[in-house]
Amino acid sequence: MERLQREHIHAVMRQAGDGLAYNDPLRPDTVIRESWSRCVHQHGLDPTRMQEAVILPFDRVREHQDRLDEFLHIARHGLEALYQQVAGMGYCVLLTDARGVTVDFIGDLQLDATLRRAGLYLGSDWSEHHAGTCGVGTAIATGQALTVHQGDHFDATHIPLTCTAAPVYDPLGRLNAILDISALTSPQAKTSQHLALQLVKVYAHRVENANFLRWFRNDWVLKLHPSPEFVEISPDCLVALDAAGRIIGHNHEAQLLLEAEHGSNVLGLPFEVLFNVRFDDLGRFLRAMPGDRRALTLKRTARVLFLHAVPPPSRWGTPIAAAAPLVETAAIPAPLAALSGGDPLLDRQIRRAARLVDTPVSVLITGETGSGKEYFAKAIHEASQRRGQAFIAVNCAAIPETLIESELFGHLPGSFSGAAPKGKRGLIQEADGGTLFLDEIGDMALPLQARLLRVLAEREVLPIGATRAVKVDVRVIAATHADLLAGVQAGRFRDDLYYRLAGAHLALPPLRQRRDLPWLVHKLLRESARPAQLAREVEEWLHAYAWPGNLRELKNVVEFASAMAAESGVVGLDDLPDGLVAAISAASTAPAASASGTLPPEAQLLLQYLRAARWNISAVAHQLGVARMTIYRRMKRWGIREPERDGP
Repeated sequence: MERLQREHIHAVMRQAGDGLAYNDPLRPDTVIRESWSRCVHQHGLDPTRMQEAVILPFDRVREHQDRLDEFLHIARHGLEALYQQVAGMGYCVLLTDARGVTVDFIGDLQLDATLRRAGLYLGSDWSEHHAGTCGVGTAIATGQALTVHQGDHFDATHIPLTCTAAPVYDPLGRLNAILDISALTSPQAKTSQHLALQLVKVYAHRVENANFLRWFRNDWVLKLHPSPEFVEISPDCLVALDAAGRIIGHNHEAQLLLEAEHGSNVLGLPFEVLFNVRFDDLGRFLRAMPGDRRALTLKRTARVLFLHAVPPPSRWGTPIAAAAPLVETAAIPAPLAALSGGDPLLDRQIRRAARLVDTPVSVLITGETGSGKEYFAKAIHEASQRRGQAFIAVNCAAIPETLIESELFGHLPGSFSGAAPKGKRGLIQEADGGTLFLDEIGDMALPLQARLLRVLAEREVLPIGATRAVKVDVRVIAATHADLLAGVQAGRFRDDLYYRLAGAHLALPPLRQRRDLPWLVHKLLRESARPAQLAREVEEWLHAYAWPGNLRELKNVVEFASAMAAESGVVGLDDLPDGLVAAISAASTAPAASASGTLPPEAQLLLQYLRAARWNISAVAHQLGVARMTIYRRMKRWGIREPERDGP
């Protein structure tokens, strides 16, 4: 154990026993002292025990992510913007849920292994009762933005780190997440992190406000600020009102302001109770009015604020005192909806894609070979305003390395040996106005990656032999079956290109994990050249197969089977390919665990819930307070299958 760690452990032990003199140079500030005390007396942590970081397995991380769902999509933009501000100073950015589990992370991929060992990684648990005093855990415990710097940490393992965190609240005043920036090393003085603290507070406020505006996009939103110049563009306080003028939500700044004004919780209170303005008069505070004429005062303290009132979108400029609340109908575009027959994992990605179709966000689609990545990309294109324009698919692994540059970027006449005499437009230019789909992007050569990065950053392409770039308007969707992060760490893929391509990451499930296999089979049978029906026993055999070739293999099997069953019109076992039947017969057919005695206690409890609810997954998810997808994943993990039902 290093000397610095030994000294730190002794300091924590003295503090826990109230043994530090007031003028002791090692004495931490009040927030840190109180946290150390909690760690010892409430959490039962031992300062002499140095612990490795707790990193949850991926399926557990997904459960934590599912609870936040849409919030993560909103917060991701804030994380990326914050990372651009601090990456050059050695920081990484973490977003944790209210329990302290890291649900999103951006860091230097070259330091991936080091960051993981330090716990600055996706899935790390930074709750105070696990990790001791730390930025995330102590921000959760106090509800404050703070810095836990080097020796402030309880666990001596963490004393090289500096961690600055700020809470993010939901519109009902509950802690929703923690935004944190941390660095492996830093100057010794804690004051060196003052700018980091201000940045984290600013971006936590932005993420919180963006989430607020999503929640209440169909209600009255009041934006408040002490200055008329900033009330529209950067309001401190946000308040939401229902159609009757009652407060139904607020950001954290507004909560602090209004609760100090009223003395207690303000949710449900009429607007007029707090402000010297009637709800029916909010029309005077719309954008059309000059900012300096939109002043109002708080009723009790007479504090002056400036108000920008935003009414519901369908009643712009008209008070809605007796109107019924608006209901959002979030329809999935038909091209995307046609990809799934009800598989929960795929449906989640489809819902995400539906929100992205007409945004400039680049999309990275990952999944096993044959899992339908190009179909998914085409569906995004067809669901967007670019439909009717070109959809250009480029298989980066299929074009020879010597030709891919000219294929992508085009060339002028005579620009190289063998060049077309009239020159050639590249595929990127062919996609102008439409979508460029880069399949197997992980196989692109490094020099070409640099040129592609310029296209994405500048939205222009320079043909071979040209001296002037050509502007292009393309939506880029990339796909790969490979682990691009591993490629970055190995130096095979540029990290800056990865972040450009992965503005949104959509992971497609392999066919063996999809719950809509019968729907897929019947859909392919209807679309085949010789439509046919499927015998029940065949459906069971298809369920038992692992489908290593995914959708591509399934399509081949269906086409073969429908051809074999052309006379009878019903696909039987004899109509399946011999190789598939042999593979299923050779595979283990041990039934999934169903006897409660063979399951761990947590699985036994889930099985009891499922049986009591007659296998209604939605009902069980509601009872347990989790997403339906979480129940499906737990069933898969423990081998729990719904029993076959006879009849309708």
